[in-house]
Amino acid sequence: MSINNEILEKHGLKLDEYKKIQKLLTRNPNLLELGIFSAMWNEHCSYKSSKIHLKNLPTKGKQVIQGPGENAGVIDIGDDDAIIFKIESHNHPSYIEPYQGAATGVGGILRDVFTMGARPIALLNSIHFGSPSHPKTKTLLNGVVSGIGGYGNCIGIPTVAGETKFNDTYNENILVNAMAVGHAKKEKIFYSKAKGINKAVVYVGSKTGRDGIHGASMASAEFDENSEEKKPTVQVGDPFTEKLLLEACLELMRDDSIISIQDMGAAGLTSSSVEMASKGSLGIELELDKVPCREENMTPYEIMLSESQERMLIILEDGKEENARKIFEKWDLDFIVIGKTTDTKNLTLKFAGKVEGEIPIEALASKAPVYDRKWTKKNLPTKKIEIKKLKKIKIEDALIKILSSPNHSNKSWITNQYDQMVMCDTIQKSGSDAAIVRIHNKDKAIAVSVDSSANYCKSHPFTGGKQIVCENWRNLISVGAKPLAITNCLNFGNPENEVIMGEFAECLKGIKEACNFLNYPVVSGNVSFYNGTNKKNIFPTPVIGGVGLINKFTKSLSSQFKKKNSLIILVGKTFGHIGQSCFLKENYSILDGAPPETNLVNERNNGLTVFNLIEQDLILSAHDISSGGLITALSEMAINSLMGVKVSKPKKLTNFTEYLFGEDQGRYVIEVDKKGQKDVEKILKLNDIFYEIIGFTQKKYFEIEGEMKIDINDLFKVNNQWYNNY
Repeated sequence: MSINNEILEKHGLKLDEYKKIQKLLTRNPNLLELGIFSAMWNEHCSYKSSKIHLKNLPTKGKQVIQGPGENAGVIDIGDDDAIIFKIESHNHPSYIEPYQGAATGVGGILRDVFTMGARPIALLNSIHFGSPSHPKTKTLLNGVVSGIGGYGNCIGIPTVAGETKFNDTYNENILVNAMAVGHAKKEKIFYSKAKGINKAVVYVGSKTGRDGIHGASMASAEFDENSEEKKPTVQVGDPFTEKLLLEACLELMRDDSIISIQDMGAAGLTSSSVEMASKGSLGIELELDKVPCREENMTPYEIMLSESQERMLIILEDGKEENARKIFEKWDLDFIVIGKTTDTKNLTLKFAGKVEGEIPIEALASKAPVYDRKWTKKNLPTKKIEIKKLKKIKIEDALIKILSSPNHSNKSWITNQYDQMVMCDTIQKSGSDAAIVRIHNKDKAIAVSVDSSANYCKSHPFTGGKQIVCENWRNLISVGAKPLAITNCLNFGNPENEVIMGEFAECLKGIKEACNFLNYPVVSGNVSFYNGTNKKNIFPTPVIGGVGLINKFTKSLSSQFKKKNSLIILVGKTFGHIGQSCFLKENYSILDGAPPETNLVNERNNGLTVFNLIEQDLILSAHDISSGGLITALSEMAINSLMGVKVSKPKKLTNFTEYLFGEDQGRYVIEVDKKGQKDVEKILKLNDIFYEIIGFTQKKYFEIEGEMKIDINDLFKVNNQWYNNY
């Protein structure tokens, strides 16, 4: 078949890229080879538009065992224990087929983690939908949540935390980001680098079907009005088979049989074989007619590009095949030697004894295009928002509007669909700043959280990038965890657009600066470009997933008030920054102005001091202040505990509304027993921390001096009504 422009467009390749393929091969590719280049050179697999920016992120630290470049990142938590984690997107598939798109997103990220020898212990997610009034939103929301819950619940991994947000920008392009966290022993971590010549290349897991063909390419292109026609490219997941695959892999990993192992994720057998060979500077030869297929007459093209789920590729040591076969057959899974490693440094594909394709590995990996795309910098908005010029609104009414809004209402309708307690190590589930999962049979635990703030990043990408790292860091601090490392899922629009590319570049600069300052390295992640439909791009939405360590889980905190008549202290300076605030958006439909400044010196100092207070058992509860400001943070603590609070009005304060709803960064609300007041204040002063004693807890009412007094049960009802009525 001759290659024409229509075929190139179908494969997501541009003419200059095709010419490069011809040059690398010194001939024209056949259709199979073109499909393989298409899979390996798309954005999803090659990072061709993001690579030059990603390399600037901080990825090293004493706690880092493995940074970006493997299936997942690995960090050291002491006592020979390691935590392996990563977040990835499944945005396009979830918009086309919400249940299976979300379910296979969970399945794929789980395989990334247990491929490296970890038993998964937690799942998280960050899901973003369009306006609740959009005709597709309810169906997409129900499908995605059901898919996440269905897969996680069936495989028996707790879904412990996440976020669900709504914004018009996602009307035609939702975001579904899934994160998995696993626990392993440091001496039993497995990697994907191939080693040795003539080693057996083994296919294990489910059979190959026609689902998911061109899935990675679809994820690297914008949607249009024909996106519904792409449903055949969405994979179909089977969590029960994945459970068998998980147990079989972990059983085989107990000895020294495995040289390398790789999940067949995006681009399936193509990416797994190429990545293993590339990392080992070897060749790999596959006999495609040996690949177990569940559909008849599958071609080499279909076999190589299928993204059928629950499959792995393993390279075994000599003489280990039969023992490994017994393990996988015991778990009722396919185990077939489909090839071998070679010294040719080529990907050689045979079918019925005939060579159907042969490509230099480096042409697919290291020689893939790398683009330094043009981008434009966005200046910090200078427009000032003056509340005095807006229609006056009562503080109580403004708070109720926020608490009853889709983005701030109680999400138990969602979280109740997830099994958060399976495996019996979940100490604190969703609802606080971070979830806490105990390391099995040990006193220590990890805290995990995911966060994003697209409106900040849209307003000023550099500031937004810094802010979201800091918010994630604060969430871990607030539960008593020492933040160790992050994974990120970078969701952006079309990188060929200079404005979008500028949003990406500037967000990464902000992320880099915050991570460096906070010693919070990036150990894994994912870039998702082309999130848009008919040239309308989403807001820049970097999602940060953080992991922290709690040495003694008995010292962990929640964001629930603990007792009556304890002091409430506001840590950090309040300036009343109202630009880009939830207050303006929910009460005036205004999304304008600059995001709040992030002072990294104060952020680190305030956070480490709060962490120190928690370590010394001087705090009863804590909550970071972010969207909605101080009053929203206080109301969340009150609702979570069904305990009231009375807040005093600061003297000589003229901007009380801004004080309550402003979204200044680096702040915490802490609850302190009066007996410990002197010790807490001494430490705060010693560390030069600005703080205010703003009130105390009480039994029944949420009360702001001179402004509002509402029964906490009524506030609870307000916060729970939106999902019940949707």
